[in-house]
Amino acid sequence: MTPVATSELPKYSVLLPTYNERRNLPIITYLLHESFTSLAVPWELIIVDDASPDDTQTVAKQLIKAYGSEHILLKPRAGKLGLGTAYRHGLQFATGSFVIIMDADLSHHPKFIKDMIRVQKQADYDIVTGTRYIKNAGVYGWDLKRKLVSRGANLVSATVLRPNVSDVTGSFRLYKKDILQQVIEKTESKGYTFQMEMMVRARVMGCRIAEVPITFVDRVYGDSKLESSEVAEYALGVLSLWLKV
Repeated sequence: MTPVATSELPKYSVLLPTYNERRNLPIITYLLHESFTSLAVPWELIIVDDASPDDTQTVAKQLIKAYGSEHILLKPRAGKLGLGTAYRHGLQFATGSFVIIMDADLSHHPKFIKDMIRVQKQADYDIVTGTRYIKNAGVYGWDLKRKLVSRGANLVSATVLRPNVSDVTGSFRLYKKDILQQVIEKTESKGYTFQMEMMVRARVMGCRIAEVPITFVDRVYGDSKLESSEVAEYALGVLSLWLKV
């Protein structure tokens, strides 16, 4: 069998928003490199850093030297401007036909990317989303309160908005690039409700969505906090979307 030329394979662009991820960034980059190398597919990592005071950008520049500018791109911004705008900013530099969004804090292991790619190919899905709430998935490192808040948020959105996915607040997903561009253009949220609105908008657009079980592990380095203001924001976001879609 004649091997497929690398230039003929689809390219995968990873959008990675960062803020104070100096210690996590080298690890996630190494794991991404290992995952894509094992899959033998073209890839790039676009780091969108919001002026981290911990020298995350210095580390990113070192990673560019280590892995090459064809694989690692640093596209910084002036400050913390929100997750939604970070994706919009990074997307304009993506050259892949598929875009993967994920967190930089090691809560999303790149080993699940191969499952996302495999499932996407099975039926040419527009979106493949990682979920913590189906068989063979799970959450580790959260206390009971955090788990209940996450479960409750998904239950509320499922009841009110019917997004037809089990994990609307998750942020580990694979999109066709053109689909992500269309969904982002319609999405108005910028904060905690951003991921939820993306899924709801995609469902309304008629996108074909599949799910892959993932294991979510709370961040290794740094702080992970859910503020009460974000819970209130989410509830208001669900109500707002219900009125609009």
